[in-house]
Parts: sequence; structure tokens; C-alpha cells
Amino acid sequence: MDDVILSMRNIHKRFPGVYALKDAKLDLKVGEVHALLGENGAGKSTLMKILGGIYQADEGDIYINGKKVDITGVHSAHANGISIIHQELCLAPNMSVAENIFLGREDTKKGLRFVNFAEMNKKARNLMDSLGLRIEPTDIVGSLSVAQQQMIEIVKALSVGANILVMDEPTASLSKKEVEMLFETIEELKRKGISIIYISHRMEELFRITDRITVMRDGQYIGTKITKETTRDELITMMVGRELKDLYVKSDHEIGEVVLEVKDLNKKGVLNNINFSLRKGEILGIAGLVGAGRTELARVIFGIDKYDSGVIQIEGKEVKINSPLDAMNNGIGLVPEDRKKQGLVLIRSIGYNVTLPVLSRFIKGARVNKEIEEEIVQNFISKLSIKTPSMNQAAKNLSGGNQQKVVIAKWLATNPKVLILDEPTRGVDVGAKAEIYGIISMLAKQGVGIIMISSELPEIINMSDRVLVMHQGSIAGELKHDELNQERIMHYATGGMKNVG
Repeated sequence: MDDVILSMRNIHKRFPGVYALKDAKLDLKVGEVHALLGENGAGKSTLMKILGGIYQADEGDIYINGKKVDITGVHSAHANGISIIHQELCLAPNMSVAENIFLGREDTKKGLRFVNFAEMNKKARNLMDSLGLRIEPTDIVGSLSVAQQQMIEIVKALSVGANILVMDEPTASLSKKEVEMLFETIEELKRKGISIIYISHRMEELFRITDRITVMRDGQYIGTKITKETTRDELITMMVGRELKDLYVKSDHEIGEVVLEVKDLNKKGVLNNINFSLRKGEILGIAGLVGAGRTELARVIFGIDKYDSGVIQIEGKEVKINSPLDAMNNGIGLVPEDRKKQGLVLIRSIGYNVTLPVLSRFIKGARVNKEIEEEIVQNFISKLSIKTPSMNQAAKNLSGGNQQKVVIAKWLATNPKVLILDEPTRGVDVGAKAEIYGIISMLAKQGVGIIMISSELPEIINMSDRVLVMHQGSIAGELKHDELNQERIMHYATGGMKNVG
């Protein structure tokens, strides 16, 4: 295997009470895009943190170009040509592109301590030209799009001589056009002989840009497949240890009376004359392209943003929703699209997060009824199958799928009549997706009205009883379950007329 640039062998890593990696391995070839796939908690991040010098392995060996190396820290990883581009970008928004690329390694004028900005900008320009990037070295990073900032992270990695790049969920916050821009850059990196380890839950991306796929499960190596010789179903079976024939769990049940009605809702420049109803036990999907107004609609209904005009009714009665507290008091819950920033207090426990909206149930004056608190939390840990050693576990230590379940549990504790789910399976693995679909179906069967906003059309099509498609702040079309297909949804989402066949 002369073309192998990286080999990780027999990697073991233990944490208190947890065997995070057990005999894990990975081979990476020169100029290859190699996907690392597995459910949340499979050990992918731990393995990459060992490669990047953030953790050290308890056992095992790492070889670069056939030579055994000891990676003792981040600087050691950089010295061996390894750079990790994390999902949360590490850039200084108030500094220029060139300043970010060479942060801590600035050019100084000979004999002086002053930064040689001209030379630094020139080097940054050359690096960006090599990838065909139309970004100026003097641009302020905070003014750039997320996709452009990601490109700066790639250039920054190349500036330290990286020939092995790790990309962790690089498309999570990108639009379709920006994803294409990233893929073009990845192809250019391949042509230059740069090797890439690509972590993503989006199967369609893996089949588009990767050469091989390594699957991990429960901290162990399961197998490596040549991308063009495998299938989605085979990879899913490897990931979860069983076939997922019924990914979309949806029960047949009777849909009840109207629980939520929105009439002539307007917010200047954001929402235009929105009208729809939601019934008890119904899953109402809301589809549309990025910027169509889906999240903005959810924020208005939940009282985060105020609307200019219109009427919101709950069970036939007009309600005034000027704040999230008003929404909660009227039986509305919202699972936001960004669980880490908007849905959870990451440093606090599962128990703290689940009970945050219902503190009055077990706190009376200065007295805290711990038994009631624990009963509430343990009920949802059991009901939603939240994998945790304890209700006192910090939310930040949970996998993405389990974090999402905690956010859902928080709102279920309020006994909502209406639950709005904004991108409910974003950033979770396929096994956790199936579990979340099961939870959504269970809630609908219990009579909760569900509004599900999603960018994943298979999710919308398979889980919704009815779908509203938004375009530029308006409802462009409405489709019943038996009318749903990707072509009709995209017709409306791109501004098509309502007479589509």
C-alpha cells in the first residue's frame, strides 16, 4: 500500500466508565476523500481528536507515510501535516482574511516588530488563487458567508503545510449553492494530492464526493467499502448492526379537530398573508428552500418575533402571542433548528434542561420537591429512550440524537397541544432519526398537533399528513399526503404556479 499516507492501527481510548475506542483503525490514501461514517457515539470524533492531538490514545499506533509518529498535541499534529476543520469554525470575525490565515505566524518586517501586511496579503492571495477562491485578503472575515469562512479555514490549514485534512460535518450550515462551491474546492484539493477525511451523516454527499467509506460502531472498526461498490442500505446495516427497513415510523390514526388556525398573518419583509390550520394528531410538514420563511413562521407563532397583523387561534379561540411565555401558556412548544445554541443549556444536566419550562411543578417558594423532579425527568428518559448513565449527565456530553431527544422531552413536559419541530433530525445519525420519527408518530397518535419544518424531502414526504410549501415568505402551495412527491414540492418551492399536475 505505497499510496497510503495515514494508517491508524489498534487504537484504544478509555474514559472513566466508558470504552470510547476499541481496536479502531483507519487507512487514508494520497489524494483520497475518505468518509468516516457511524451513528453519534460510534467513536468517530474521538478517533479524529486522537489524530489531531487533542486526545492521546491509550494504545495503538499512527503511521504517516509508513513512518510511526507520536502525536502529543495539536502542534505535533500540524508538524505531521494534519489539520482538523471543526464544525464550529475557529476564526476571528473582526480580523481580515490574511490575518486569520496567519494568526500567530504573522510576517514581520526585517529587524522590526511591525507586521509586514503587504507580504502577508500576498501569501494569502497566492494560497487562495491556488484554489480558485475569489476572496480578498483584506476582507473582514465577519462579512463573509459561512461557506467562504469555511474556505478560509481550508486555506489556513494549507498555509501550515497540511496534506491531511479532516472535515467534520462541513455542509451542516450551507445552502445548496454553497455546498457545490465546497465540493469544487474538495475536487481541487484532491487534484493537488491533499487527502481528506470527511465526516457527514448525509449519505447523498458521501456517494457524490468520496472514494471510500469506513464505518464505525460502538467505538470499533466495522469495515471499509469502496463508495461506488456499496449501497446506502448496506452502509446503514453496518452502522446500526441491523437492517432499517422501516426508517420512517408513522402510525395510522384518526386526525381530530382543528387545534391551531393562523389567519392573514403578516410580518413586513418576512411573512406575507399566511393562512393555514393544524388538526389534533396531524403532522403538517412545511417545506421550502433556504430563506423561504419557514423558521421565521415558527418564530412568530412561538412569540420570539412579533407579527404586524393577523390572527392566531388555539382550539377556536383567538390568542395574543407576544412572547414565548404566551405561546407556552397557550400550549405551544418549539424545538428549534439549532439545539446547541437555542434548545439546550449545554453545561447543565439533562434534568435541568428537561424541567426548565416546568419548574413550578416541583418548586414552591424555597422548597424543591426532588421526588417530583426526578419522576418527571426519569419518565422522559425512559419514554424517549435517552441513552445516558444518569439524569445528572451534562447535555454537552450526549450524542446529537440524544441531545435532540432532551429538547423534545423539555417541551413534552409542558403537555403541548401544538409542537413545532424545526429541522428535527438535523445532525443526527440514521439510527437516531428512526427513533425521532417514532417519537413524532407517537405524539401525533396521542393527539398532539405537529408542525414539522424540514429541508429533507424524503422526511417531509414520508412523515407528513399534509404539506405546505413556502416561497419568499408566502405559502406557494398545499399538498395532501397522496399528492406528495419531490417534483411537486420543488415546483412550489421555486415559485411555480398552483396548477401543477
